[in-house]
Amino acid sequence: MTQPNRNFGALIGSRICHDLISPVGAISNGLELLGLAGVPDGPEMALVTDSAAHASARLRFFRVAFGLSSDAQNIGAHEIRSILSAVYTGKVSCDWQIDDALPRRVVQAALLAMLCGEQAAPFGGAMTVSQTSGAITMTVTGDKLAPRPEHWELLTGALPKTLDDLPAAQVQFALLPELLGDLGRQAVVSLAGPITLQF
Repeated sequence: MTQPNRNFGALIGSRICHDLISPVGAISNGLELLGLAGVPDGPEMALVTDSAAHASARLRFFRVAFGLSSDAQNIGAHEIRSILSAVYTGKVSCDWQIDDALPRRVVQAALLAMLCGEQAAPFGGAMTVSQTSGAITMTVTGDKLAPRPEHWELLTGALPKTLDDLPAAQVQFALLPELLGDLGRQAVVSLAGPITLQF
């Protein structure tokens, strides 16, 4: 996967997220107006409202994780926590412990790492993201963690000759090492006990 191809893919991701955020936001606003107009707040309305809110949060997440970014952009801790708190409301939780603003590309790498972490906790778990001496560490804990070693090996540079067999749901495992290479960083992975990914 070459740098121009990755940037091209990031541009596509940014475009898709940009075009979808407005209509999804309009749906959420419309639901609020229906509530103000006196439409009964039943389980059906709650389901649609929750789904629209989750879709909006996921688009914000994907815009950072898969969109185009540059070294000149920073993202503050408040914005990051806002995105994560809206996305991780189910069986997988996330605790962002970094209080400093970070370069957008470092945050992008962290979000891609979280997508990797999600895949290792199919029955639920907790992800923690911290920073020590500039190194980012993601830790995943849970009762029934099930990481796929053949995917996690991609993060440490053991790339296969072809990515044709990589499922779309695992694309983050191919994108993260490319991004870390651009940042001059390398992934260190441990799948024993709590899963850790440091870069």
